[in-house]
Amino acid sequence: MKPISFNDLNGKVCVITGGAGVLGSSMVRGMASVGMKVAIADINKEIADKVAAEISKETGATVIGVETNVLDKESLKKAKIEINDKLGEIEILVNGAGGNSPQATTKVEEMTEDNMDKLEDTFYGLQIEGFDKVFALNFKGTLLPTMVFTKDMLKNKKGVVLNISSMNSYKPLTKIPAYSAAKASINNFTEWLSVHLAKVGIRVNAIAPGFFITNQNRFLVMDEKTGNYSPRGQKIVNNTPMGKFGEPEHLQGTTLFLLSDISDFITGIVIPVDGGYSAFGGV
Repeated sequence: MKPISFNDLNGKVCVITGGAGVLGSSMVRGMASVGMKVAIADINKEIADKVAAEISKETGATVIGVETNVLDKESLKKAKIEINDKLGEIEILVNGAGGNSPQATTKVEEMTEDNMDKLEDTFYGLQIEGFDKVFALNFKGTLLPTMVFTKDMLKNKKGVVLNISSMNSYKPLTKIPAYSAAKASINNFTEWLSVHLAKVGIRVNAIAPGFFITNQNRFLVMDEKTGNYSPRGQKIVNNTPMGKFGEPEHLQGTTLFLLSDISDFITGIVIPVDGGYSAFGGV
């Protein structure tokens, strides 16, 4: 029996969408630390290049930035050609692009008799354009890259897809119906695709991060004036048994596990990385 390690990941080519963000860049650092060749595919090439250069310098790994739009199939095809040319055939895909928007966020958590006269602050005031944007970014932004970046895996009959879900997919949070619905669709798609591709050697799994402070949710969980948690942020901490927000590095171990051949008989699952949030009933 071989010693258990992540050595099988050394030299493998991975594409990660959304890899320039807070959580994505931490996942890239984890992958680079075991010698993977990583392409950060992002709509903002300047930021992708900057993060890639930083991580390359830190780890000595090959990390590049590639410009692409996860909602544009032709843009994704163009990015794939560049990645193939610079790194080789794609063996792993991490669908990290996603996020929420204030336009798809209600101002109040629940409707009450006291706020019924301000429908614009409730579900009824949501802007459908914002809802569409959030749902497209999270669901179509996973669907389309998977269609394009798994073609090399299909040819070689081996590969791994890792989707990024959220705890919102299990227990939708107040205020963010579009994001919650979109992430629930990621769970369903992960299961569906894992079955569809199982016999051609491609595994499909997901991780469901609990609560991490990112650029997308900072306006909801932090008080800009005091620098402390907002009432909503404090509520999250109170309902997380470990009593804190996650650190980006907390995603690295689960990510590497699901990408590695260590998990070679695992497909179609979603693993929470949530400090116990999903296990706690609030009492």
